[in-house]
Amino acid sequence: MTLAQLQSFVLAARLGSVKAAAAELGVTEAAVSVAVAALRKELGDELFVREGRGIALTAGGRRLTALASEILDLAEQARRSVQDTPGQPRQMTIAATHVVAEHIGPLLDAFTARDANLEIAVESASGAELAGLLEHRRADIAFGPAPTGDTAATIAAVPFLRARVIVVAAPGHPLAGGHEVSPAAAAEARWLLGPSELDPTTGAGLLFARLGIEPADTVGYTSSAGAIAAAAAGDGLVVTLAHAVIEQVRRRALVRIDLPGTPLVEVWHASTLGFGRALPAALAMQRFATSPDATQAISTGRAGAVSSRVQPRPHVTLWSSVGAVQGD
Repeated sequence: MTLAQLQSFVLAARLGSVKAAAAELGVTEAAVSVAVAALRKELGDELFVREGRGIALTAGGRRLTALASEILDLAEQARRSVQDTPGQPRQMTIAATHVVAEHIGPLLDAFTARDANLEIAVESASGAELAGLLEHRRADIAFGPAPTGDTAATIAAVPFLRARVIVVAAPGHPLAGGHEVSPAAAAEARWLLGPSELDPTTGAGLLFARLGIEPADTVGYTSSAGAIAAAAAGDGLVVTLAHAVIEQVRRRALVRIDLPGTPLVEVWHASTLGFGRALPAALAMQRFATSPDATQAISTGRAGAVSSRVQPRPHVTLWSSVGAVQGD
């Protein structure tokens, strides 16, 4: 029994498909099948069988999934412990929704100022993906909504910020008359979107879901800061954090648009795998995120302020469903 075999099995069990596990590992389906077959032979159990378009774990398979996950966690802790040499750089990966990622630069600078040997990489993901990134150890800590789904029970999520989300536009915008705007009128307007791709857990995606609208006219930008600048130029409406535009609103370069249910209040959480499973630095950052220093750093920072200690990472999609999936 090897770690590679256990990893192949655990992924197949969690994702519901040998095909999905192979894609996640970057290997062939045959390689995953061989690994699972070796476990079946050694343990004398089928572990899982086909069921409809997915797979179903046997009783032994369910027990192995839990135990194998613990074994893989311990192996990862052992690897990090060996590599954690005093005086040498240590690495930590953060997963965050696009909205949060654009605003936590000052928080990261404040935290890493205490530890010159800590290197941080940030990966943007949708709110629905955060739990999976933590469980698969693609991330050491996640910032965004509290993780939901089957893995949420194994994750420690701590709220650290209540972010007010508002809609703004240039003073000359047709909807900037100071009266409440109906959802129907909002649906007809042009919306300027940051890179969140209408993530329904945050920002514009959350607002549209609350209002029950699907705007037909949207323009995407590579950053929220770019969308805000376009709104100030009169190009449309933008959903933004209130503190990110406080100066523009004060100068009347932007005005708030009164929509039902706004301002929205998003509660941001710092989530880890919990004590005993999480990287010590991740637990330390989780504690720091709830401190007044962290709140002050975020509240006074501007959108898109990038930490000098961060190396950006590309977005990675883990899966589209944890239920029944296409067969192998």
